[in-house]
Amino acid sequence: MEIRFCPSIHDIGEAAWNGLAESDYPFTRFAFLAALEDSECCTRESGWQSYHISLWDKDTLIAAMPLYLKNHSYGEYVFDWSWADAYQQHNLDYYPKLITCIPFTPASGPRLLSNRPKEDVLPILVNGILEEAKRLNCSSWHCLFPLEETRELLSKENINPRLGSQFHWFNRGYKTFDDFLNSFSSRKRKNLRKERKRVEEQGITLKILTGDDISKEDWDLFYLLYHRTYFKRSGRQGYLNERFFKVLAKNLSAQLVMVIAEKDEENIAAALCFRDSDTLYGRYWGCREEFDFLHFETCYYQGIEYCIREGLQRFDPGAQGEHKIQRGFEPVETWSNHWIANEEFRHAINNFLIREEQGVRNYIADAKAYLPFKRE
Repeated sequence: MEIRFCPSIHDIGEAAWNGLAESDYPFTRFAFLAALEDSECCTRESGWQSYHISLWDKDTLIAAMPLYLKNHSYGEYVFDWSWADAYQQHNLDYYPKLITCIPFTPASGPRLLSNRPKEDVLPILVNGILEEAKRLNCSSWHCLFPLEETRELLSKENINPRLGSQFHWFNRGYKTFDDFLNSFSSRKRKNLRKERKRVEEQGITLKILTGDDISKEDWDLFYLLYHRTYFKRSGRQGYLNERFFKVLAKNLSAQLVMVIAEKDEENIAAALCFRDSDTLYGRYWGCREEFDFLHFETCYYQGIEYCIREGLQRFDPGAQGEHKIQRGFEPVETWSNHWIANEEFRHAINNFLIREEQGVRNYIADAKAYLPFKRE
């Protein structure tokens, strides 16, 4: 068997890469990762240099992991800025580092793709990554938002776990949105209905488009609103450019869901989601101007209705956002795994992770107490 590090996913090939997939999770599909490269959102210049690791048995690909060589910590959603600051204070370089993740996408999912037992191939890949990290003089390797099985296997390889949290919606067999609301306490149910009613009172209507029904004009609108909203909030351009979305529309259309809001015959807001056979993933949004509760309706309530209608079991609306709790999104655990090359820093960071975990568990427990559901 041979390990290869690939500066482009095209060096591996679509058929070989997708042939390892065990599910239709969208963000490790060749089309998504290739769109990031082909649109130049992930390049050496952007600080996201593709460096995917692959394991081959002669000419047959048997395992792979997305991998990037990074010179900053933007776009990851597992924050290690304090670690980088500590390195700087000790006159050490924290960058470059290696990272296994989906760029700009804090959605848990498969990070190890393999047609062999994962417990057989993962130690080989880990050893290859750590050796390459040392060769490249990287400070660390990080695997972000892996599934539980991969997280546990990495922990056995002394790639230490870090606990985080998000808020997800779960389908408890609901038949309609009102059926979902009936699980709320009376006051919480009334508040949410007032929010939706207020959107109607402002003369706003919404529609959901999927796949090839999303027109070029819809994509132009979406990017304009996404770009404008991102720039307004951050003062800089978004991580993703217009070409990325156009490539995505061409090559991954079957897994795209777009919500568009209209007022006075003008499209005023749009949200883009991805889906697989089980889950809806809320990702990007933008609006022309602010309206009462428009963000909640476009990004959350329309997604919940879509999940109920389509029989999807989960809605992952993105990172952070405690305002999601009172709208029925439940706190869940998310994980990452971390290897630090410097032994002294490795020991200090591992101790920090242990202390931090208890704090996150306390936070999750506290968040559950604010859920809107009826008390049994």
